[in-house]
Amino acid sequence: MRLIIVESPTKAKTISHFLTKTDTVESSFGHVRDLPTKKLGVDIENNFEPEYEVPAKAKKVVAKLKTLAKKADEIILATDEDREGEAIAWHLQQLLKLPANQKNRIVFHEITESAIKNALKAPRELDYNLINAQQARRILDRLVGYELSPFLWKKVAKNLSAGRVQSVAVRLIVEREREIEKFIKQEYWTITAHLQAHEEKFTAQLVKWQGKTLEKFALADQQKAEEIKEKLTGEEFVIDKITKEKILKMPPPPFTTSTLQQVANRWLGFSARQTMVLAQQLYEGINLGSEGQVGLITYMRTDALDLSSEFIHQARKVIQDNFGPQFIAKTPRKFINKNKRAQEAHEAIRPTNPQRTPESIKQYLDPRQFRLYELIWQRALASQAAEAQINHLSIDIKANSAIFLATGQTITFPGYLSIYPEQTQEKNLPHLTDKEHLKLLELTTDQHFTQPPARYSDAGLVKQLEKYGIGRPSTYAPIIATIEKRGYVARDNYKRLAPTAIGKIVNDLLVKHFPEIVDYQFTANIENNLDDIARGEVAWPKVIADFYWPFHQHLEEKNQELSKKDIMPETPTNETCDKCGAKMVIKIGRYGPFLACSAFPKCRNIKSLKSPSTPKPLPEKYQYLAKEYANETCDKCGAKMVIKIGRYGPFLACSAFPKCRNIKKIQKTTKPNSTNFS
Repeated sequence: MRLIIVESPTKAKTISHFLTKTDTVESSFGHVRDLPTKKLGVDIENNFEPEYEVPAKAKKVVAKLKTLAKKADEIILATDEDREGEAIAWHLQQLLKLPANQKNRIVFHEITESAIKNALKAPRELDYNLINAQQARRILDRLVGYELSPFLWKKVAKNLSAGRVQSVAVRLIVEREREIEKFIKQEYWTITAHLQAHEEKFTAQLVKWQGKTLEKFALADQQKAEEIKEKLTGEEFVIDKITKEKILKMPPPPFTTSTLQQVANRWLGFSARQTMVLAQQLYEGINLGSEGQVGLITYMRTDALDLSSEFIHQARKVIQDNFGPQFIAKTPRKFINKNKRAQEAHEAIRPTNPQRTPESIKQYLDPRQFRLYELIWQRALASQAAEAQINHLSIDIKANSAIFLATGQTITFPGYLSIYPEQTQEKNLPHLTDKEHLKLLELTTDQHFTQPPARYSDAGLVKQLEKYGIGRPSTYAPIIATIEKRGYVARDNYKRLAPTAIGKIVNDLLVKHFPEIVDYQFTANIENNLDDIARGEVAWPKVIADFYWPFHQHLEEKNQELSKKDIMPETPTNETCDKCGAKMVIKIGRYGPFLACSAFPKCRNIKSLKSPSTPKPLPEKYQYLAKEYANETCDKCGAKMVIKIGRYGPFLACSAFPKCRNIKKIQKTTKPNSTNFS
């Protein structure tokens, strides 16, 4: 019997279809050994030697694998091809007491029959550089968490924790929130000419006045805008210049882990974690009826842009058969990875078989699996499709001392857009000729305000982490999940990430007293050191020692230096304790601010303190409604009505919600300074 061990039961089921009856495929159900839960588990004085144990949940699995191993003639370790997978394979080797130099490790980028059989023909020894890199990451995270978390319990609140990478992510979110809080909106105005030529209507924007190009804030108030409007009233509008440009729009590269998470978040509304769970399912295998269990995509934790020659050949054929030969790129397209540390031996995320179109397997997928598979299939095929061809048109229109600009674009050949429908808006202009006179229908002035930066979505945060070199493909989703679970961030109504009160406090503490822990460059350098370990360029104990000893010394100093009151100041109130009569103070706990008796610990009375929620700013296109309904009151309780945005647009809601649940429809109104030409 040949025993093949993978880490997932679904993966085991898929692989078993490709093998003989003498092969047994079993799952380890993830990690079979880890650092202990109730103690540090790292011998600091002995080169940071880790102490591993079998978790309780894995003991039955390990016992079963040991029994099967005794009966097996050959044992193959077929866990995932990344550091985590290599570490699981090593732990299995240790537990099953397999020879250290045995060629019993296979890797594959996709779960297909050819990939599995080719891998079985070329087993290798374990890669101890990858194992050491994973061990180093695990030990570093354990040391930080095990030493810094008790410090937070004493100085801030119980049951808090800190993480080497997670804390940096929280810092990004806190800093963005403070940018939003400090933001001061700035008013500016624009002037639009509504024009007509040959019975066709179009618009043009004022871009130059009296020989000067108008910058964004050139028209800072309504008065300036109206003055120019008045001067232009009655003037002739004449075509001054026509500029035509042909643009070739290149397709984007196939997905990496990061770009898949970003696009799935923006287009499909999936969180980073949702995306990775679904991708894992597609990778490990889906039951396709008569075909059985089939792996639909390649490995989903990758930062490489490479595609196999076989896939490129197949993709070009599918494009030709389904769209026509004119839609194929002239030559097979290769993409250069700007990330110098990308694992080029890996491939980008792609379908295992491009002939397996999304529609052909839709009946076997749940709606979310289908949408993600469709996205991956479209993006991978589009990378080998012809460029889109776009005609861009710019029209300069002169009116006395003013120049107005009208732009338009038309897609003359969709190319890859037929496969991967990125947003490319067409805007048609009438057929215009040089020096042609136009009919002015109306000049309008429009008020605008600058908008604060948006809170991070999953896509935005992943992009920033990647930009700073923080984390790796396998860690982006767990980072976000962890900081949510710890209560350092919460989702707003737009599913964006906002820091909680305790998140801000912990962040500020770390920034002030442990700057190296949350320093972007410092954290990125450690990630680079881990990559160096994975390439065998540096010894892992040295990387840990260089980090740990200064950190440990600094932590001991701060333990002596800081008290809880230094970090968690109390805010006095005029409210009296209903148990002892002392004044109440505002404290901040793990779940936010609360009222506590100032006579603590003699009196332990506490009360909840609901902080008023900050209303979401109205989108710019609805801001005119705020003025129109500024004095609107609730006809049921008399409280002020506020504008909310629902599924079907704006509506009025009572500000006393949830005590009063009164809502009103907003009657259709015309936006000021605009004209309906329909």
